[in-house]
Amino acid sequence: MIELPVISEESTKRPKKPNWLRVKLPVGKEYANVRKIVDKNKLHTICESGNCPNMGECWGAGTATFMILGNVCTRSCSFCAVATGRPPEYDEEEPKRVAEAIQLMGIKHAVLTSVNRDELKDRGAEIWYQTVVKVKELSPETTIETLIPDTKGNWDALYRMISAGQEVVSHNMETVESLYRRVRPQAKYKRSLEELQRIKEYGKSVSKTGVMLGLGETKDEVYKIMDDLAEVNLDVLTLGQYLQPTKMHIEVAEFIHPDLFEHYKEEGLKRGIKYVESGPLVRSSYHAERHVNVK
Repeated sequence: MIELPVISEESTKRPKKPNWLRVKLPVGKEYANVRKIVDKNKLHTICESGNCPNMGECWGAGTATFMILGNVCTRSCSFCAVATGRPPEYDEEEPKRVAEAIQLMGIKHAVLTSVNRDELKDRGAEIWYQTVVKVKELSPETTIETLIPDTKGNWDALYRMISAGQEVVSHNMETVESLYRRVRPQAKYKRSLEELQRIKEYGKSVSKTGVMLGLGETKDEVYKIMDDLAEVNLDVLTLGQYLQPTKMHIEVAEFIHPDLFEHYKEEGLKRGIKYVESGPLVRSSYHAERHVNVK
């Protein structure tokens, strides 16, 4: 008779969400106004598609991160709540609608992101370019951050994306190198690093990236990714707690204490990264308006 190992109930429990990760439900007049404009203009936001915990705070302040090129992604990252599949044809009128919504909302700093469109030869670069241009035409005083996807080494597409006059260009590393196969199976750590290096060398925008913690990385691995980012002269780094969007996604390995987030902030600054936003509820577009003049 084979004796099976005993697994205690305690060992099978997921880590309990701590008090510092509790957020208010989205309510209020400004929140309702932003939702009305987004719905009326048939726009997508990463706030909704990504189940962002800060949606109530940001929408309540009259800001939102717009997601262009649809809401179906060609990638299947294990952390992301955005739908995966074959996207429909993109809408050539989308840049105009996004620009009109930003003008209507009176946004001072706009954040734009997108799904991955690997099936497109230009990775969606032309829609990216036209969206930034249209926003600048209708709202010339509005500053813009573009959180762009991995272009799979199509550097012509990258340069088209980042040449429209935006003040900040961000591309998220998301996690440490050892977890890429599990967390970002269709991405490559070194390729994303090179994308950030090329953004910085292009020289017209603040370069920025975001990393999630709590996926099972070690402290040494966090130090290593910060070393790599300092090597490509990154301007802005955001560090935040990974939160599992559904039971179908990768589980949280650990909830990182706010004191450790503060420690990582100090370590990033020591390495020469000019601005580090670090905390449990930090997301790549959280307090993005603070990053415009970091250079």
